[in-house]
Amino acid sequence: MGKDFENIARIADGGADAVKGKVVWSPVRSLFLLAMYAGTVTGAMLYLRIDTVLLFTVKTVAVLLLGHSVGMHRRLIHKSFSCPLWLEHGLVYMGTLVGLGGPFAMIRTHDFRDWAQRQPLCHDYFAHRQPPLTDAVWQMHCELCLSHPPRLDIEPEVANDRFYRLIDRHWIAVHAPWAVAFFLMGGWGWVLWGVCAQVAVTVTGHWLIGHMAHTDHAQDWQVRGAGVQGRNVDFAGLITMGESWHNNHHAFPGSARIGLYEGQSDPGYWFLKALEPLGLVWDIRLPQHLPHRPALHWTGEQRPVPRPERRPCAVMTRLGALLRV
Repeated sequence: MGKDFENIARIADGGADAVKGKVVWSPVRSLFLLAMYAGTVTGAMLYLRIDTVLLFTVKTVAVLLLGHSVGMHRRLIHKSFSCPLWLEHGLVYMGTLVGLGGPFAMIRTHDFRDWAQRQPLCHDYFAHRQPPLTDAVWQMHCELCLSHPPRLDIEPEVANDRFYRLIDRHWIAVHAPWAVAFFLMGGWGWVLWGVCAQVAVTVTGHWLIGHMAHTDHAQDWQVRGAGVQGRNVDFAGLITMGESWHNNHHAFPGSARIGLYEGQSDPGYWFLKALEPLGLVWDIRLPQHLPHRPALHWTGEQRPVPRPERRPCAVMTRLGALLRV
């Protein structure tokens, strides 16, 4: 099942079982996040200022937009657009700053979850079926060790990339240069808000949206035979950079555009369209470019009309032409 997904090609599931497994504590992830929480509380108590809050806001938006949504998810995992390698490296590096792990860890977590959710049955860990508090502890402080896991084969051009190997191995240490720079510019207040609070909020927010996107929110598309369906978390489209339209994403995982319909904000896609006339992004994939999926069907009351494509402005097109000369 699920072989019509581009990322599932990394999974070899012969004999694998998505149900039998044990949730175990992940000490490195857990202690790192607890340290970030402690730093956040300290920063809120001692350094609540306009400059610290502004720094936190700007860095969090940049990390979520450039790193998590565009770099890690739409490019590295789903290959939903093409770009120069230097740009891909920069975007994926920003994604590491979210605090969830390095590029290989993110691919592994995403693909195992994707594979499991498309089985008829899967463990509660993959389905977010537990109450919120239990699910939060599981997702942010633990990992699931399946008794019979599938094999993950990351494509060689990614697995052998020296930059990715470096930042995956040192996914915690990548925060150190930022901490030093922030300390030199603004003291401990900038470190606690620009590093600790950013990581605490992005990691916790990632779990919260993931939990809500698999519970009782809007569902218009259904994948027949899949034990877990994605849901659209309507109020969070803008703050998640478009990632909360999770029902759309389950339906069209290879699409660079996740907010497909009118009223669905998708800053990640807007960013890609801004780079396209500059020649920095090309081959942007949309639902109509993806293979037909017989298991996918519409369950909503009235099928919406996709938002029309907007032509890039003449100034951006001219600038892009000049840069490509």
